Amino acid sequence: MKRTISHELDRWRRSEHRKPLILRGARQVGKTFSLREFGAASFPNCHYVNFEKDEGIGRLFEQDLKPDRIVEELQFYLDRPIDRGRDLVIFDEIQRIPKALTSLKYFAEEMPDLALCAAGSLLDVALQPDSFPVGKVEFLDMYPLSFLEFLDAAGKERLVELIRAQELTRAFPETAHEQLWELWKRYLVVGGLPEAVSRYREGGNFYEIAQAIRKLQQDLFEAYLADMAKHSGKSNALHIEKLWRNVPVQLAREQTGSAGKFKLRDGIPGIRGYDRLSAPLDWLECANLIIRTPILDSVSLPLAGCAKENRFKVYFFDVGMLGAVSGIAPATLLNYSFGSYQGYVAENFVAQELRAAGAKTLYCWQGRTAEVEFLLDREGDVIPVEVKSGWVTQSKSLKVYTERYHPSYSYILSANNISEGGRSRRLPLYAAARLNK
Repeated sequence: MKRTISHELDRWRRSEHRKPLILRGARQVGKTFSLREFGAASFPNCHYVNFEKDEGIGRLFEQDLKPDRIVEELQFYLDRPIDRGRDLVIFDEIQRIPKALTSLKYFAEEMPDLALCAAGSLLDVALQPDSFPVGKVEFLDMYPLSFLEFLDAAGKERLVELIRAQELTRAFPETAHEQLWELWKRYLVVGGLPEAVSRYREGGNFYEIAQAIRKLQQDLFEAYLADMAKHSGKSNALHIEKLWRNVPVQLAREQTGSAGKFKLRDGIPGIRGYDRLSAPLDWLECANLIIRTPILDSVSLPLAGCAKENRFKVYFFDVGMLGAVSGIAPATLLNYSFGSYQGYVAENFVAQELRAAGAKTLYCWQGRTAEVEFLLDREGDVIPVEVKSGWVTQSKSLKVYTERYHPSYSYILSANNISEGGRSRRLPLYAAARLNK
């Protein structure tokens, strides 16, 4: 499965000022696979160590954190030589050995010629801040497969190239648009977790495939819950689980179909105080299981300066998992007849696509009676993005925003093909990733 992160990994490999790299992301998004594939394709030898499967290897970091000694002992442990100037070393599940994470500082200082990658889940919740080698490593974040990656995995390379290369002032060929729309609805069912996408690639009757994928997604959901219990303590895990289960409930609550402001007190009844309520949400965000989007009531740069810590939306990290946890039947998604579900499912998809395309923080704007789902900072110009789940693209909210803030242009995402009317640019939902270019 090709992943776009391979381009970032190759950029890191060729950098003259390369530091050890940490690849972060939720469990089951493909970190290990991508690193090992990158190592096999780009280096003479790739040396892989998994700290979760073999905790005994942690002894290598007990004596001291000197890179020369660690590499020397690692060669005997793996029973193969390591060429420091040509090979790749991978430390997987590095959060299990905090001293191994700290050692990256000394690899950066004393052995900069060694290509060293680390991968980990729950890094921000499993470790103390003093474990991180601040300033001595590079970070890359990995997410579930985007829609373009899903198309590529499904053998639709020509459609991928079409989306990437299409001028946003010209409509897609109608046949391609129809194909992409149908494949997008399938993506809403499958989502972007590699195991689910792999099952889809096997082919066959899609009804049977969808049932198998739903079972996979439910199993993965239980695995994530087990992580919460393992890494956060029993009482905290109960609060985190309640909050996570409540995300799709609150997304579905708004009758307009759009995602509403997330209410922490509804997620964990009986607990008062923002500080106590926000800790489980912070855990989920650090674990990359949710996408938190601040709601702004005024807009000026920097956007972060307009945000209030207790006003935000929350989306699931993967739209396929959202459907599974929400109990939305695959047939409902494929028929695109899911009523008020359409709005928040489409909105969740766009949030997921924008983040995968490089938008680190997403923002929403809400006026008294108006709302624009996303705001993008484009070199000092804030561009509003309206999400419409169907074919009707009239937007009173966007008009209110435009009259108040006068953006250079705006986007409306919908079921329709590309079109342009003045400063308003209309794109199909499946092309949402193009907004971050």
